[in-house]
Amino acid sequence: MQADMLSSVASSSTQFALDLYKLLVLRRPGENVIFSPVSISTSVALLGLGARGTTQAEIMKGLKFSPTQSPVADIHRGFEHLVCTLNQPREQLQLSMGNAMFIQEQLEVLASFLDDACALYAAQVVPTDFEQPAAAEQLINDFVRNETHGKIVDLISNLDLDTALILVNYMFLKAKWETPFDPRVTLESKFYLSEGQSVQVPMMKVERLTVPYLWDEALSCTLVELKYLGNASALLILPDQGTMQMVEAELLPETLARWRNNLKPRFIDAIYLPKFSISCSYELQRILPQMGIREAFSKQVDLSGITTRQQLEVTQVVHRALLDVAEEGTEVAAATGVIIIRGSSMLNSTIIRFDRPFLMNIYDTNSDTILFLGKVANPSQSQSS
Repeated sequence: MQADMLSSVASSSTQFALDLYKLLVLRRPGENVIFSPVSISTSVALLGLGARGTTQAEIMKGLKFSPTQSPVADIHRGFEHLVCTLNQPREQLQLSMGNAMFIQEQLEVLASFLDDACALYAAQVVPTDFEQPAAAEQLINDFVRNETHGKIVDLISNLDLDTALILVNYMFLKAKWETPFDPRVTLESKFYLSEGQSVQVPMMKVERLTVPYLWDEALSCTLVELKYLGNASALLILPDQGTMQMVEAELLPETLARWRNNLKPRFIDAIYLPKFSISCSYELQRILPQMGIREAFSKQVDLSGITTRQQLEVTQVVHRALLDVAEEGTEVAAATGVIIIRGSSMLNSTIIRFDRPFLMNIYDTNSDTILFLGKVANPSQSQSS
């Protein structure tokens, strides 16, 4: 039963990840994209724990759950197993995900919500004085900086005096490649941007290795899976010149499943991959309504599962993710904050060069969950918001 619930959450999370990716790409065509779908969906599900009526129904549907197939209680239990699975200690991999609720000190929160948030989402509850906005911002930002090992700073800014509750979800991954790149052979090299221009980037190189590989003739793209120590993997998707939009349009759960099922071990003479650090910030309250989660961001929102004393409104869902890829491995961090206020082509067959825009899907092999999904359009451009 636990496995079924976990698999249901993983499968819905994949659909949610790919749909959200397409919306983020539409907003910024030709730019880097990096986000943690599992961080966002967990944060929204935690909000769903306190939602009732249509607000709750929209949240669950927006997270790609079918209300007829999955009772809400089972969905929350599925997330409980996911949080637990992702936080299991691993020898070779640092992976942590968590939730925190910063609640206005005077707000009377229902004991049942606090108990469930703690039991199902391992959420920490921090009483906060939002009438001192600068101190509240510092408290939240220090918490996120600490939990993401200094990677995510200043997640929250310009807090409203009426803020009553902020939900924060964070995710941190530090992983070592199973086969590391040799730093002595990293050289400046050209990376070709979509518009025919190029930039100089440090290009890493690893030689003579056998990796899961696929050439997808139908979508004109090359796929390579580079494994990390400790049950995580990066699936790198390299579309041929000019085929990125076609590949993105076909990003569906069945495409991912077909790719994963058809990867075959292959000996590669050399893989060239840029060394880069990119980060992106998103205001998801503008994007989630396009996925059907509308009422949560309106005056009609029903959060009576959190408090019955007053009307609460969600004003902001902030998400920031950062991806560092280097010779030894990968560091990624992400944080999502939900703010609620009181209402009113290859040279030859065995050399693969990631020297043009490519996609990166970092997933946890234990739970089959996409931890981070991104597009590296320009590895020399570090930040976008």
